[in-house]
Amino acid sequence: MEDTVRAFFHKVKDGFTMNSISSCYGLRAMLLRHIHYFLAVADHGGFTRAAAALHVSQPALSQQIKQLEETLGVPLFDRTGRTTRLTDAGQVYQDYARRALLDLQAGKRALHDVQDLSRGALRLGLTPTFTSYLMGPLVEAFHRRHPRIVLTVRELPQEKMEQLLSDDQLDVGIAFDEVRSPDIETQTLLVETLALVVGKAHPYAQKRTIGLQALNDESMVLLSAEFATREQIDRHCRQHGAQPRVAIEANSISAVVEIVRRTTLSTLLPADVAAQHSDLSAVALNPKLLERTAVLLQRKGAYHSAAHRAFVELALDSLTRKRRRRA
Repeated sequence: MEDTVRAFFHKVKDGFTMNSISSCYGLRAMLLRHIHYFLAVADHGGFTRAAAALHVSQPALSQQIKQLEETLGVPLFDRTGRTTRLTDAGQVYQDYARRALLDLQAGKRALHDVQDLSRGALRLGLTPTFTSYLMGPLVEAFHRRHPRIVLTVRELPQEKMEQLLSDDQLDVGIAFDEVRSPDIETQTLLVETLALVVGKAHPYAQKRTIGLQALNDESMVLLSAEFATREQIDRHCRQHGAQPRVAIEANSISAVVEIVRRTTLSTLLPADVAAQHSDLSAVALNPKLLERTAVLLQRKGAYHSAAHRAFVELALDSLTRKRRRRA
């Protein structure tokens, strides 16, 4: 069955390379319609809800699916029960259909890609930690160079970011090097170190370094457990025998920073976060509590637009220069 489906997609591919331009557009339109309709029925679990979502009549949708099944020579849906389910062949076809749709969407962007960057779009994802100190400088520099590129910036957990990259709903992400998806490739940006971040009224505000065991005497505001940073902090504190008292938990870095600025509570965040605020200080820990690597995330084998390539080049260049200044 998988061979049959593969042969069908090779046939489509050959149509693009051998037929006339008009025939290619006709085949592309037919394939896109069939794929969209097929995936809609599969995702909505039936023809009625899929037809409503597609804004087409149910008989028209059924006819399109029937045409697709006749082309493939196999039934894609089991309609005998109370619910519509994918057949074994339908499950195989679903994987190929999703991949084909991603490739066709990438091809559409490639056709409209403007190499001089006079227009275009870029979809960027960042984990919350990097939003607090990386997004501003990178977006500022990119917008200054390419003001007509429309940027869409989303703050996301890394797991969700990888999913959206794999589904071609993001172009590039900035997260940690603990990548789980085999579809994602990474490029190293920088290594960040967590420090004790305090306000100007804190007793340690003028110190440059403290011993790690000093954390045992600290009352702290930390990110909540939904953040990967918090899980990493808890794990490393246990490993080093440190037991800070958590007085407040917050679900945003901006909230943590604001609380530290206005109280004598401390927190653990990248030193670069403190550098963005004149009334905060980053006190280095000895030995270091946690170092982690920031990476660019991209889908393997994906088409990279001119805007995408320009952003990656800018990010790698600016953060490489930053690493060199620190060294």
